[in-house]
Amino acid sequence: MIKKDLPKNIKPESLMMSYGYQSEWSEGAVKCPIFQTSTFAFKSAEDGKAFFEVAYGLREKKPDENLGLIYSRLNNPDLEILENRLCLWDKSEACAVFESGMSAIATVLLEYLQPGDLLLYSKPLYGGTDHFINHFLTKYGITVIGIHADHTQEEIIEKIESSGLQDKLGVIYMETPANPTNALMDIAMCRKIADQFSNENHRVQIAVDNTYMGPLWSHPLEHGADIVIYSATKYIGGHSDLIAGAVLGSNEIIGRIKGLRTFLGNMTGPWTGWLLMRSLETLKARMEIQMNNAVKVADFLINHDKVEKVFYLGFIPEGTSQYEIYKKQYSSAGAMLSFDVVGGEAEAFKVLNNLKLIQLAVSLGGTESLAEHPYTMTHADVPVDQKQAMGITEKMIRLSVGVENADDIIWDLEQALSKI
Repeated sequence: MIKKDLPKNIKPESLMMSYGYQSEWSEGAVKCPIFQTSTFAFKSAEDGKAFFEVAYGLREKKPDENLGLIYSRLNNPDLEILENRLCLWDKSEACAVFESGMSAIATVLLEYLQPGDLLLYSKPLYGGTDHFINHFLTKYGITVIGIHADHTQEEIIEKIESSGLQDKLGVIYMETPANPTNALMDIAMCRKIADQFSNENHRVQIAVDNTYMGPLWSHPLEHGADIVIYSATKYIGGHSDLIAGAVLGSNEIIGRIKGLRTFLGNMTGPWTGWLLMRSLETLKARMEIQMNNAVKVADFLINHDKVEKVFYLGFIPEGTSQYEIYKKQYSSAGAMLSFDVVGGEAEAFKVLNNLKLIQLAVSLGGTESLAEHPYTMTHADVPVDQKQAMGITEKMIRLSVGVENADDIIWDLEQALSKI
């Protein structure tokens, strides 16, 4: 709920402090309390009946009907306020939060795919997502086809048609930028492909994992995506102290996803919801510091004689198709980068083992800088030939730039690289 005297064009970072909550609801508490309860009392049996009718889809909610709370597996004040605030960043109609990024991804794919369907997905993906697609979905009769950022629209259409399953294309799923190479998929191009294989009875859904860039630097719904997915563990949480996921889209889409979430029981809890609301208040400030630090770190790395290549959006050559996508879809180069050291695994490990300020750990988007080795860690399960084809090699290090002083991050990288 927005206070009546606030202008309509007030920015999301300003609304993160109070949107969807009124202090008079909770004894004047400025911050929303943690509603640590499993169930909620009804004022009357009639109210309980009405709430369940809508919750289980027995009827539509009436225009002026105010529905109460039932049970924290279905709804909870912390979750609902959090979901309302997350909608502001992506300008989406609705949101569903989950207990992890993987539970969000799995729920979306399970809701929109069934045995016999075709899933088109971008490569590379986060290792957990890649494993779920290639080792879980395929067990249930779902055909999966991978595409790369350098595939043209015609090449992708050819892949779909040659599968013989063009009438069964259910979802086009992508990470853009890709983890860990920062390769960019053209969402608008994929929308054209999806529309070509859609009809009045079936819409091919485009789902975009926007974890690397969001929700500040990219808004996939504006470019043709139907569904936006986040590992809220990362930038949204921002402090490496919680696990959560989020899915955004239209009321119809999120209604379906929440329906499956209810029965899978994989919603986030009120304590995590409260922590995420706390984190949203500083999201823009944190991400802008990380973005500015990343520019300086990337400039240092690209000029270092022990660094062979830097994978960073700010270094995409002008005049290329990737540059066109970058300028169209993103407002920043972000704070994630990877780099190849001169050498191989031994040299990459020597750098990682000698870091003093930057921590050797997976995950990303937290206040602290983190470095890891994708080839043997986050993407260990991806077949070797596929890793090589995508540029994920033994010499690559992935770096999530934090909020520390940029000069200190650079000092740490300098002294670690000097050990090669």
